[in-house]
Amino acid sequence: MIKVGLIGAGKMGISHLSILGAHPDAEVVGVCDTSKLVLDVLNKYTPFPCFSDHKKMLEVSKPDAVFVSVPTKFHYEIVKDLLSQSIHVFAEKPFCLTAKQGAELVELAKQKGLINQVGYHNKFIGTFNEVKNILNSGSIGDIYHFIGESYGPVVVKKKQDNWRSNASEGGGCLMDYASHVIDLINYLISPVKNVKSSLLKPIFSEGVEDSVFSLLELENNVSGVLSVNWSDDTYRKMSTQLTILGKKGKIVSDANELKVFFKEDNCPEGYTKGWNVKYITDFAEEVDFYLRGEEYSAQVDYFIKAIQGKVPNNKNTFESAWKTDLAIELIKLSA
Repeated sequence: MIKVGLIGAGKMGISHLSILGAHPDAEVVGVCDTSKLVLDVLNKYTPFPCFSDHKKMLEVSKPDAVFVSVPTKFHYEIVKDLLSQSIHVFAEKPFCLTAKQGAELVELAKQKGLINQVGYHNKFIGTFNEVKNILNSGSIGDIYHFIGESYGPVVVKKKQDNWRSNASEGGGCLMDYASHVIDLINYLISPVKNVKSSLLKPIFSEGVEDSVFSLLELENNVSGVLSVNWSDDTYRKMSTQLTILGKKGKIVSDANELKVFFKEDNCPEGYTKGWNVKYITDFAEEVDFYLRGEEYSAQVDYFIKAIQGKVPNNKNTFESAWKTDLAIELIKLSA
């Protein structure tokens, strides 16, 4: 059993806690939050030891691994403390407020030989992983353009004063929403190398941007467009889509549906020349505990298995998340 602690019992923290509480190879030995209301509820309705100070939790519970689900501005300090004590770390996204902070944590995790993961859950969605398989097969030929998009109804009116409206806490569409798309582009095509130009536009917010529009250039010299807007209430929830154009075909994929067009007959197994449509049900792997989507349980399970040595620590590592932080800084500079 892997002894696990949680720091931050907000929306994502509670999700992680639910999944960990049901995981056959994890034992929750401590939960930390600064809210008395949250701790009172957890003390009353769960068997987990609760703490208001994470250092006290580490001292008493001695976890093997800790999930960090606090606002981004606290990531650097807390994760550094955990790594220094040789504790494996799963941190929520985005990784850090600055790439400099992230680089230090990447190096420290390597020095300590610790398992590290960041919560970019798209890498555990079957449709996007099938996109990776198709690209690796070379069936759509050389890629010459992409469009990464994400839209949703997060900030749809004025005067929403919380961490989302404070850039110093990790708020804003770029850090919170666009980071998912950037990380997916980095993973599926190539890491961002350069940002030609960007618009960071407020719609309802005053202190942060509500939309991000950028022209990106990747390390493999492919260029494309990033279009993200968290003030679009024509969507019921966050929707992320990636379109990839190649000389021999085209891919359009979101978390639910994958559409692929092949110009030639040499297609991967299960596909034919012309348009092909497949769905998440064709690719989703069964998980022990389903919450919000199989990808959330899958990423937690992968982290636990990596600690056990059953899988390599090569998905959503600190280093890959740091590359996303680098791209975010480039976008800010270009704007």
